[in-house]
Amino acid sequence: MRRIRQRFDVTIWTSNLVQFVVAVFLVRFGQGLLGGARMNFLVETLGLSGGQVLWLEGIRELPGLGLILIAALTMRLPLPRQGGLAVLLMGVGYALYAFVHSYSALLAAAIVASFGFHMWAPLHSAMGMSLSKKENTGRVLGILASVSSLAAIAGMGAISLISRLLQSMPLNIYYLVGGTFIVLSALLILRLPRDIGSTGARPPRILLGRRYWLYYVLMFFAGARKLVLSSFVTLVLVQDFDLKVWQVSTLMLVSSILNLLSAPYLGSLIDRFGERITTPVAYLLLALCCLGYATIHNVWLLIAFWALMRLVMPLGMGLSTYVYRTAPPGELTPTLSAGVTFDHISSVSMPFLAGVLLPAIQYEGIFMGTAVLILLSIPFARTLQVRVPSAPQAVPSSAE
Repeated sequence: MRRIRQRFDVTIWTSNLVQFVVAVFLVRFGQGLLGGARMNFLVETLGLSGGQVLWLEGIRELPGLGLILIAALTMRLPLPRQGGLAVLLMGVGYALYAFVHSYSALLAAAIVASFGFHMWAPLHSAMGMSLSKKENTGRVLGILASVSSLAAIAGMGAISLISRLLQSMPLNIYYLVGGTFIVLSALLILRLPRDIGSTGARPPRILLGRRYWLYYVLMFFAGARKLVLSSFVTLVLVQDFDLKVWQVSTLMLVSSILNLLSAPYLGSLIDRFGERITTPVAYLLLALCCLGYATIHNVWLLIAFWALMRLVMPLGMGLSTYVYRTAPPGELTPTLSAGVTFDHISSVSMPFLAGVLLPAIQYEGIFMGTAVLILLSIPFARTLQVRVPSAPQAVPSSAE
C-alpha cells in the first residue's frame, strides 16, 4: 500500500480534482464511442471520398482560428463556466451527427461540435493545472491523460464488442449516445466552484506575449502535422488497407490501454527532465513513424507505427506545462487560447492542401512532407527553457 501511495502521490487529490477527473472521463468515454466509428461512418455510411474527408477536416478546424476572439468574449466567465459551456456545445454538436443525411448537414453539425471542442482544448489543460501545484503539474496532467485513456478504453471497448456482435446496427447510434455522455460531463463541470483558476485580478481578454513566441511557433508546427497524426492515418488504414470498424476500434482500445499505463510516467518524465528534453524526443519518434508510413506498406508495421504515435503523444503536453511554469496565473488561459489559434492557422490550411496534393503524391507523399515538418520543429523544441521574469512583458489588448 505504501508503494502504491508513493507511486500515485495521493496527496495531490482533492474533491474538486476528483470531480474534474470524473468529468474528463465522461467526455473521453463519449468521444471514444463516436471516435471508434467515425471514419467508417464517414466512408461507409455517408459514402464520403478521401478528398471530402480532408475538406471536412479543414472546415471543422475553422472555429479554432477564431479561438482567441472566442476566449476574449468568455474570459470574464469563471473557468468552470467556460469549460461547462464548451463541453455542452461539443456534446450537442456530436449528437447532431446522428441525424445528418447530406454533406452540408454534416458540415453544420461538425462546426457546432468543433466550436465546443476547440473551446475545451485550452480549458481542459488550464483547469487541470489550476487544480495542481507547479511542482507536480506534469504528474497531474499525466493522470488526466491516463484517465482519458481509461475512458477511451471503455468507450472503444464497448464499440468494438457491440459492432462485432451487432454488425447491422447503424453507426449513427454511437454519435447519439456519445454526445449524451459528453453533455452529462458538462453538467459536472458546471458544478465545480467558480473560483477555480481565479487570481482576483481582472485577466486580459486578448493577450499575445512576446516571451511566449517559442510556444506560438511550436503550436504552429503542431497544427501543421495534426491532421496527419490523427484523422488521416486512420483514413489510410480504412481506405487503403480495408480495416473495419471493429478492427479500428480494437486498435484504439489497445492504444488507449498503453496510454493508460504510460501517461502518468510520461508526465513524471516532463517534471523530472523538463520540456527541453522530452518534447524533442517525442517529435523525433513522431517523425520516424511518418517516415515509416511513407516507405513501408506492411499493414502490421503501419499499425505498430500508429500505436507508437499515440503512445508518445502525451509528451506533447510539455508545451502546456512550459506555459504554466512560465506564465503568471492570470495569463495562463489567454496564452493557451492564443496557442490554439496559432495551431489552427496551420491546421486549417493543411487539410485543403493535402486534399489537392493527394491525387498527385498519394498518401506516402503526405507522410513524407509531415516528417519534414516535424524535424524542422525539433531545433525550436530544444530551446525550451523555463524562465520566470520578474515582471510580465505581455502586450494585452482589451476587447471592451
